[in-house]
Amino acid sequence: MSTGPYLYDEGPEPLHTGEGRRRGRLLVVILLATVLAAVAAAVALPLVKGTAGEQSTQAAQVFFAALQQGDTETAYGLLCTDERARLKPEQVAAEYLQPGTPTIEKATDAGTTERVTVRWTEGGAVTRTFLTVVNEDGAHVCGTRTDS
Repeated sequence: MSTGPYLYDEGPEPLHTGEGRRRGRLLVVILLATVLAAVAAAVALPLVKGTAGEQSTQAAQVFFAALQQGDTETAYGLLCTDERARLKPEQVAAEYLQPGTPTIEKATDAGTTERVTVRWTEGGAVTRTFLTVVNEDGAHVCGTRTDS
């Protein structure tokens, strides 16, 4: 300790008079709040963006609406990377359109992809095609089939 003239008659007092207390509760509260925020975000994401089936159905609706209006650039932009490498924008309508009016029926989970059923009606004739929709930073059309 140092000696010398003090401003007051008493000697210098220690800054802390007792043992420090640990604040373990604060750390636990912060950790729990972080976990709750992560769970809330995971639950809210499908509510905001929609399920994979809803996203696939919407992508198919926009895709066929664009093709029917002759907007091949928009339809081409909704194709997956593999389909864009295979087709040119002017080839998309010939590859995907069928005679008649398309009606998007349903999307079913097919593992890593969604399978969207499209019903084509022309007069009394009904044809069904199936779109494969993949998630590449959003729903993108990645092929069509006419068989079940």
